[in-house]
Amino acid sequence: MNKRYQVFISSTFADLKEERAKVIQTVMELDCIPAGMEIFPAIDQEQFEFIKKVIDDCDYYILIIGGRYGTLSEKGISYTEMEYNYAIEKGIKVIALIHGNSDDIPIGKSEKNEALRIKLQNFKDKVATNRLVKFWRNLEELPGLVALSLSKTIKTYPAIGWVRANTVADPELYKEINELRKENEKLLNNAPTQFTEVDKEIELAGLDDIIELSGKRVWWDNRYKQDKKSDWSIKISWGKLFSLIGPYLLENPNDFSVQKTLAKVIYETTDDYISNGTPWLIDQDFQTIKIHLKALELIELKYAKATNGGMSLFWYLTKTGEKLMLKLRSVKK
Repeated sequence: MNKRYQVFISSTFADLKEERAKVIQTVMELDCIPAGMEIFPAIDQEQFEFIKKVIDDCDYYILIIGGRYGTLSEKGISYTEMEYNYAIEKGIKVIALIHGNSDDIPIGKSEKNEALRIKLQNFKDKVATNRLVKFWRNLEELPGLVALSLSKTIKTYPAIGWVRANTVADPELYKEINELRKENEKLLNNAPTQFTEVDKEIELAGLDDIIELSGKRVWWDNRYKQDKKSDWSIKISWGKLFSLIGPYLLENPNDFSVQKTLAKVIYETTDDYISNGTPWLIDQDFQTIKIHLKALELIELKYAKATNGGMSLFWYLTKTGEKLMLKLRSVKK
């Protein structure tokens, strides 16, 4: 059965028309279906609701970041970033292409407003923190990067795709396959858990044990008129770490919000703390924290519907976690 995959192409529009045209051509040459904001070049909140429906029908998502942040929505973030956030919440595989050198971008295609430059850098950092990205420097590089990245993504993460109606198999066959899948799930769920001797010997790090964390801080240097980065690291006990993040989990935040808050509250305890700029926590450190707090049965992780209708991973305190948080943070006589 021949499938064709639909690919959403997201970027600012006016400054990246040629780049978008190259990417769209490459996507079509890979026998995929391109989709994007050519429908609504000047997007607004009402049109964005339609764009979300287009993203819902897509199998993959290509993000191109150049020198502009883009038109701001009512929420104060660009529609390009909103599209990206929505694609992440829907669990769509993202291919991110970020311009590798802002100095090479013509002035007419760069942000002149300092606040928007900071928003653009924060957006780049968010995209680069959560996944592998490809960096491009000129128009000619994009087709090759897209062809390699999209082909590899399709091979590694095959999606549903689209097929012609006359090539679809008998619906009764799908019913039979679905019944077999359900039966298989029952067998797996009822199967006894087997623990090896190695599993029994595993001892989890406790609240007094130390973990070393590291991250980066990004800030705008007014003197040199450019963004700068610096590294930070800290050794902290699991108990101290949980006491820092625990109160924020009462609101049942999503995964990205927790990562951002963790970076902020941990960085504020470092010896090198400086108030300006945006701190980020190394993603692998964040993943370790998430898994270990779950292993200690202090948190639960659940996928649930977000306010915009998409799915997202949310953090919840367990009863054990809430009791520990109250013990660590309540004021004693």
